[in-house]
Amino acid sequence: MGDKKITNKIRSLRFHANEMTQAELANKVGVTRQTINALEAAKYSPSLELAFKIARVFDLGLEDVFQYN
Repeated sequence: MGDKKITNKIRSLRFHANEMTQAELANKVGVTRQTINALEAAKYSPSLELAFKIARVFDLGLEDVFQYN
């Protein structure tokens, strides 16, 4: 199937959202800080539900936050 890689702009979005911490974002979407860290490092692909929750925190569409290569 090849290398499926979902990348994201979460770190940049957090920075531009008054330097929101990983813990703050995690609390808003109901996951741990470690999950946010893994997402930012592209070591983990989010569920569709989590992806929507994260996009909504920043008032953006999915493709504005996540990219599929």
